[in-house]
Amino acid sequence: MSNHELQPAALPTWGQRTSLRILKLFGWRVLFKPLPGPHGVVVVYPHTSNWDVVVGMLGKWALGLPFRWLGKESLFSGLTGKTLGVFLRRWHGVPVERRTSTGATTRLARLMHESDWFWIALAPEGTRSYRPNWRSGFYHLTLAAKVPLLMVYLDYPNKTIGVIDSIDLTGDTERDMAAIAAVYKGHHGLHPELEAPIVLAPPRTSGQPLV
Repeated sequence: MSNHELQPAALPTWGQRTSLRILKLFGWRVLFKPLPGPHGVVVVYPHTSNWDVVVGMLGKWALGLPFRWLGKESLFSGLTGKTLGVFLRRWHGVPVERRTSTGATTRLARLMHESDWFWIALAPEGTRSYRPNWRSGFYHLTLAAKVPLLMVYLDYPNKTIGVIDSIDLTGDTERDMAAIAAVYKGHHGLHPELEAPIVLAPPRTSGQPLV
């Protein structure tokens, strides 16, 4: 057993203990190491199934940390915003336009540092369907905010949620993506054939979407 594995008896609240017990009931475990500071960006990979949301939220509740996460703006507006959006905000969801501008990334970075504690998570694939690369919004946000990048994996074959690996990006894209790929090596989603290769999408003149 890893020294980083969470155990129900070690968790302080009923909600944390219950969430972890539900995960353990289905054979899942959570590996966790203290975060490297009060601010940062989280990438969650692989994202190949709707079950990722269920497993990920249970893991978040078990940790008891108010990780924010980015979601499509449409989920927080209109009729959906008045129904599902209420719960998404309560669960620390942050709406963002799919085609965000550099200005939006800068504003989010500033908001992060204006908060005492602000870690924001996103799925760099942007979809549970196959795509040939990662969207680069997470990369630009991490560099703009000058914060650590935490790499969380949802490993279905081993039923493990890993919240233990973080790096400081250098700005050298090839070197950084190789380091990220090394962390995720051997960890696979529910549908491995849908996993995006860990390479950044080519630059786009109109800005990079965050989700």
